[in-house]
Amino acid sequence: MSTLVIVESPTKAKTIRNYLPPGYRVEASMGHVRDLPQSASDIPASVKGEDWAKIGVNVEADFEPLYIVPQDKKKIVKALKDALKQADELILATDEDREGESISWHLLQLLQPKVPTKRMVFHEITEEAIREALQNCRDVDEQLVHAQETRRILDRLVGYTLSPLLWKKIAWGLSAGRVQSVAVRLLVTRERQRRAFRKGAYWDLKATLEKDGSSFDSKLVTLGGRRIATGADFDESTGQIIAGRDVLLLGEAEARALYDRLQQSTWTVTGLEERASTRKPSPPFTTSTLQQESNRKLRLSARDTMRVAQSLYEQGYITYMRTDSVNLSQQAIAAARSCVQEMYGTEYLSPEPRRYSTKSKGAQEAHEAIRPAGSSFRTPQQTGLSGREFQLYDLIWKRTVATQMAEVRQTNITVQIQAEDAGFRATGKRIDFPGFFRAYVEGSDDPDAAIENQEVILPVLRQGDHPNCQELEAIAHETQPPARYTEASLVKTLESEGIGRPSTYASIIGTIIDRGYAQMANNSLIPTFTAFAVTSLLEKHFPDLVDTSFTARMERTLDDISMGEADWLPYLQKFYLGETGLDGQVKQRESQIDPAEARSVDLEGLDAKVRIGRYGAYIETETEEGPVKATIPQDFTPSDLDAERVEVLLRQKTEGPEKLGFHPETGEPIYVLLGTYGPYVQLGDVTDENPKPKRASLPKGLQPQDVKLDQAVNLLALPRLLGTHPETGCKIQANLGRFGPYVVHDQGKNGKDYRSIKGDDDVLTISLGRALELLAEPKAGRGRGRAAAPIRELGPHPEDGEPVNLYNGPYGVYIKHGKLNASLPEGEKAESITMEVALKALAEKAATKKTSRRSGKTAAAAGTKTAAKTTKTTRAKSSSAKSSSAKSSSAKSSAASPGTTKSTAAKSTTTKAAAAKKTTKAANATAADSDGDAAGSVEATPAKKTTAKSTAKSTTKKAAAKSTPRSTKSTKAS
Repeated sequence: MSTLVIVESPTKAKTIRNYLPPGYRVEASMGHVRDLPQSASDIPASVKGEDWAKIGVNVEADFEPLYIVPQDKKKIVKALKDALKQADELILATDEDREGESISWHLLQLLQPKVPTKRMVFHEITEEAIREALQNCRDVDEQLVHAQETRRILDRLVGYTLSPLLWKKIAWGLSAGRVQSVAVRLLVTRERQRRAFRKGAYWDLKATLEKDGSSFDSKLVTLGGRRIATGADFDESTGQIIAGRDVLLLGEAEARALYDRLQQSTWTVTGLEERASTRKPSPPFTTSTLQQESNRKLRLSARDTMRVAQSLYEQGYITYMRTDSVNLSQQAIAAARSCVQEMYGTEYLSPEPRRYSTKSKGAQEAHEAIRPAGSSFRTPQQTGLSGREFQLYDLIWKRTVATQMAEVRQTNITVQIQAEDAGFRATGKRIDFPGFFRAYVEGSDDPDAAIENQEVILPVLRQGDHPNCQELEAIAHETQPPARYTEASLVKTLESEGIGRPSTYASIIGTIIDRGYAQMANNSLIPTFTAFAVTSLLEKHFPDLVDTSFTARMERTLDDISMGEADWLPYLQKFYLGETGLDGQVKQRESQIDPAEARSVDLEGLDAKVRIGRYGAYIETETEEGPVKATIPQDFTPSDLDAERVEVLLRQKTEGPEKLGFHPETGEPIYVLLGTYGPYVQLGDVTDENPKPKRASLPKGLQPQDVKLDQAVNLLALPRLLGTHPETGCKIQANLGRFGPYVVHDQGKNGKDYRSIKGDDDVLTISLGRALELLAEPKAGRGRGRAAAPIRELGPHPEDGEPVNLYNGPYGVYIKHGKLNASLPEGEKAESITMEVALKALAEKAATKKTSRRSGKTAAAAGTKTAAKTTKTTRAKSSSAKSSSAKSSSAKSSAASPGTTKSTAAKSTTTKAAAAKKTTKAANATAADSDGDAAGSVEATPAKKTTAKSTAKSTTKKAAAKSTPRSTKSTKAS
């Protein structure tokens, strides 16, 4: 007896063949074999004249879909029919979700089998799972098929009814979609909030205190018994303190007066609180949470995440990747617990098996969360995977194993310190037991480093202690606008609002970008002018279709239909043909929509009109000579366009590029131009021989109209070679990057060491000596104080001469060589470690890191920080002489609260001089009808963040990965 088994893909077919008995033939359908027509050429001649044919759904005959076999699938269908002729039995083994059930149903309709037919489902491709599925076949689930078909029809009705209207009124090729249009509106709404945002300014003080040789930071919180205003106290629409807030707003004068007054004050610990807490591990991955975490940790888009996950599933490495469920089978729990016991020990195992339940009513797409496949989990190193597949499997393995690990036990410490009538607060965190942190820390790709970064160590303090004040800073802050969405935060918002299905988020975001509704920049989704125009039209004329609540209710109704709790036909009839149905609305509104108005984008603060033209966005203004139009650069977004840029674009259009003069050496003209990333100077003209003339961005604060010829010449000469490092002999350069000026020490094969140029230093005039000072300043983490001293020095590494030392860490002794840390081999003690043993441990750690290297550190969770305010900071540092220990304080870890900080500082002259001396010495979808399938509904709140411009010397990546609601954030420029 021969059996034909049909799956979706060749990879899946290849894997399954290994587990089936003789007599089974496995073939692939290559996805869907039937679909609604995608273009007019797909429509059969017999119905081409019908009004409904262009939609592909006969709305006059109970919404009967018009299914066709696409041209590229005809050969596949014929091959399957031929294979079926030789079979005694047919098994349909497509995926277990709605889409998979639909593919099986369509295969039945096309193949019309005359032999016994079964439906086989499984959520992982392992020998055990396949053999069990063979013993438990069933029929095709018609209810699941109807659920998928209803969604498909609804998406087609929305997409193919609204999109042609957008073509007529705005621009050809645009699309609308049931979920896509709501997602675009979220991006546009956030960008409007950013444009409407008004800065608020406030000052506070930061003190660096020292006790028993360990330094720590504290922040001014009260003055004379009143709470000091922070970024969270400002109304972002006015830039003023929120009405009714009883806070003290410090201005520059008050802050500097307090700064002077506290110089000689005695600092006293007045209170100390320790609060123990625990943290449980996150649930295992669903489709949505995998996309979010993969975007944050691996910088993979939702689309790429799903492609890699699909490959892992089809090769038998993970369970099915389209799922709303956080449930783990008993088999998976046992496998995870076994991993914990073997790799981390019994103390790290949770006392009882930990189970998670899915709260979403509509969760149906698989019976389990995404986890490693099989009854025993292969470690990432055992898989033989590489690249993105290794990275994603590693992420899934760690998250799953962590679910069965013990809770983290930690102690949060708050210290109140008084200096005269000024109250300061220092906060610390101690990890008492790392628990699941040993395997997995959300938002971090290196658990060992993440555990260290979770801690903020304070010295032992008691009430009545008098710590020394090493440094005092008066800091100016400006609140910043809400953060843009990242792919991760957009996915999170869509899911929390109950919009769409997680399994379709990847394609929706891909369509938004492909259709020109958004651009990706620094991992953020930035809406375009077209997105503004389309959203405005839909908000005005079809508000329900871009309303999150309406769309969430629609999603719940579709879930009810899939569970047999509602009928699909009455719902479609009401939605499309009812009294307020979509078909009637579009016909009625079409004549009322003025194309000229629809193509205009209103942006606050601009006198010129922004319009959408055939070839993109342009600005238009009236002059005495008549209207003047200027094309907006393709990569410009609404956030880039302000009155100043509009003026430059219009001037370039009417007068041509502004010529500053001629280069004194080459004689070529030098122009000031406005480009994608702001104003820049250009040497020479664009010609066939020289299509990319030399260009240099203008430094921050230098306006195009203020640029002088000598400045332009100097900018075009960047990077400047300052000289060579006295210790390495490698070159040191000064240059201007997209994120500001910097110096770089090019160490060849050892990489490049960067420091930002801040304060009064100028990229065009900075000296080698000053560059050496900046490069000598260490990059330290927050709250760490001075670098710890090694407990044993083993000697120089035989390959590079760098020291190999042993250090005491929070969880025992470890080996350190450069930036590489390795735990002591099991059973070894610090006193018995030899150089040979240390080198072997370091080599093993390096090999592991090389294999599992991430494609980027943690993605800044800026987009997800929906309730934080950002602040820019300027610091005024204590000018009292600090001796050499003051320099140590300045090199210490500056505050890196969750977020980013830039800084300008007026530093102590004495300190600077001592430090200088020291340093010198050291020297797609058509019409978007493929929106698809989600759950839950919560109103999202736009983010408020605080970014601080600070004196910190290094970028703390951990800061970008954390977020505290309505908190002040600080990033150190590197």
